Amino acid sequence: MLKKIVKTKKAPAAIGPYSQAVVHQNTLYCSGQIALDPESMEIISDDVGEQTRQVMKNLEQVLLEAGSSFGKVLKCSIFLANMDDFADINEIYGSYFPENPPARETVEVSRLPKDVKIEISCVAYI
Repeated sequence: MLKKIVKTKKAPAAIGPYSQAVVHQNTLYCSGQIALDPESMEIISDDVGEQTRQVMKNLEQVLLEAGSSFGKVLKCSIFLANMDDFADINEIYGSYFPENPPARETVEVSRLPKDVKIEISCVAYI
């Protein structure tokens, strides 16, 4: 029952002591992604919509590297700096799950890494 570490250059490198994702028994646990550009490691924008799209792109690259996809996501956790952004984020997020969306929670937090507006993590199967 070993774990496999997932790492791709197509998503931002970890900015702390964690892995982009870990696989255990065909379950993929993706760490939270923020709106970092994978190449420059800079925040792509201050706009919450653009940040959400980048977060989803980053998550998709980690999912693909592990042999999974958005269609195999079981659960997402969304962390927002401001719940007033919920409607905008929800519309963009929902476009990635047009059918049978995963379970999810969305919470407002006092602060996120690098002062971004959104962070999303997920659990998927392979």
